[in-house]
Amino acid sequence: MNKKKRRVFPGFGLSLGFTMLYISLLVLIPLSMIFFYTLSMSWSEFWQTISEPRVVQSYKLSFGTSILAASINVIFGVIIAWVLVRYPFPGKKFIDGLVDLPFALPTAVAGISLTSLFAENGWIGKFFSFKIAFTPIGITIALIFIGLPFVVRMVQPVLQNFETELEEASAILGANRLQTFRKVIFPELLPAIITGFSLAFARALGEYGSVIFIAGNMPMKTEITPLIIMTKLEQFDYAGATAIALVMLIMSFVILLIINGIQWWVNKRFQHE
Repeated sequence: MNKKKRRVFPGFGLSLGFTMLYISLLVLIPLSMIFFYTLSMSWSEFWQTISEPRVVQSYKLSFGTSILAASINVIFGVIIAWVLVRYPFPGKKFIDGLVDLPFALPTAVAGISLTSLFAENGWIGKFFSFKIAFTPIGITIALIFIGLPFVVRMVQPVLQNFETELEEASAILGANRLQTFRKVIFPELLPAIITGFSLAFARALGEYGSVIFIAGNMPMKTEITPLIIMTKLEQFDYAGATAIALVMLIMSFVILLIINGIQWWVNKRFQHE
């Protein structure tokens, strides 16, 4: 008589129950409160709140700088991961550890540090003829700082597990370095790059502490959406704050859904190839 295979974790039903309970307590129920408070507003009040020029401008700034910062992180994150994996050099472990610093550093400390560096009289800012701090440029720099580790840590394991024999075979068959990277290496890295981009974008979109110092928080210029939400909460306008948060939630979900769709399409395409 065959014995039933023993599993370390409980069965599917019990595991699924624990999973849904955990997700509900930490994700679904808190997010549902956004819809609950927003329902206390009429449609006209809701639309007036989310379509104020000051709020609309904050949407453009938050989403624009987040996408730009994540895109820049993709380029330099891949380069950093490549250097850390492929080249031995003195201090390599130290630099590898520095990549994780934005994870551990309090965001307010990061914001103060970046502001002191890029202000007009700062160590770096004084060398530029244009303002960096208290402009969208400064906001983008702060978002690059906090999002870089996501791309590096997603791409690095893929490079470490990549079989170098494939590169050697490509070179033997006559491919140059660019062709080898484009045809052999890049398809393997692309899913990790897309995931790193989505994580960096999501982190940047909700970032608050490191941005408010370097942004300057000037209405219609450098005011991010999370700051407007906090301002409304301080004014005890909970319905207005949740209405704006609901718009951010829906727009973020749509963008992340599109990114996941692109990742699925990429995986399917390269599997067939």
